[in-house]
Amino acid sequence: MADARSPLESEIRRLIAVAGPMPVAEYMRLALSHPQYGYYVTRDPLGAGGDFITAPEISQMFGELIGLWMASVWQQMGAPENVRVVELGPGRGTLMSDALRAAKVVKDFCPAIVLHLVEISPILQLLQQQRLGDLDLPIWWHPALDEVPGGPVIIIANEFVDALPVHQAVKQTDGWHERVVEIGPDGNLAFGVARDSLPFFATALPRALRQAPEGAIFEWRSDALALEIGRRVRANGAALILDYGHSRCGLGDTLQAVAGQSFAQPLQRPGEVDLTAHVDFETLALSAECMGAKSHGPVTQRDFLFNLGIRERAAALKARAPAGKAAEIDSALSCLTAREARGMGDLFKALAIVDPKLGPLPGFAAPQ
Repeated sequence: MADARSPLESEIRRLIAVAGPMPVAEYMRLALSHPQYGYYVTRDPLGAGGDFITAPEISQMFGELIGLWMASVWQQMGAPENVRVVELGPGRGTLMSDALRAAKVVKDFCPAIVLHLVEISPILQLLQQQRLGDLDLPIWWHPALDEVPGGPVIIIANEFVDALPVHQAVKQTDGWHERVVEIGPDGNLAFGVARDSLPFFATALPRALRQAPEGAIFEWRSDALALEIGRRVRANGAALILDYGHSRCGLGDTLQAVAGQSFAQPLQRPGEVDLTAHVDFETLALSAECMGAKSHGPVTQRDFLFNLGIRERAAALKARAPAGKAAEIDSALSCLTAREARGMGDLFKALAIVDPKLGPLPGFAAPQ
């Protein structure tokens, strides 16, 4: 019913009426970042009371190990006296707060930092200011990475890329057609395919995917972020990307919606549910390497955290924890590293994109 529609759905319907069916990527962009009704612009989605929980909210161990990773990489970079630490999508500031607290053990690292946070949500920016305001270092906020000043840089992106708009194409008898959002016969938003095929699309696919069956779906994102990261890190920099996705480029529809920590329908209540899609780590790495950077990984989050010493950190926390807290630490460790379907250990991956002069990186050695 019309009165049950979200405000953004009414706007999307208006745009479809004016311009025709909307590419999935444009629908996702509007749903997440519309300046008035976008999901990330209008709420704090994190935590037990939100729609999802990210690794830094599960345990301090995650952010602490990222902080030590940054400090180690900074030393490999030659310990520059002025380094830009950039976090893409900082959430509530939890990861960076834990990271910088742990990184204090590395002499001179924290005093060298200028912190740059890339954030589009005014609500989350306020929470970041509250969480990070006591840090004794300069902090700047930006709406996009390309507005961060150049220079030696360490970039952290945890569960950021999965929320970037994803295009989808569907294999038809006459070729590949972009998947779109339209008004269905029942009057509701529905998925469809563009009338015209995408010219030469098959020739741009990896060779193994060119004989895809009819009905197959291929997803891709703009390579703008990967190219920008590669450009920035190729001259004394490093980026660490942690997200859920697949190590090799493939076929499949991975677009999903989450609300209240349960799966929802992607086309229902746009602007009021989170939308994500798997990260294609292979393509992400190749795009960054086109700019002269070098990639390490991806490796599973399980192997990455084990190699960084999360089991030892958990044991140290348990040794000092009040009675009854040991089980919480064990539960957090399991959630971050478990291989089961509900765990993050295998589905989530870690990828580093760095200046080629850097040597072996922490966390990316052979699994322990």
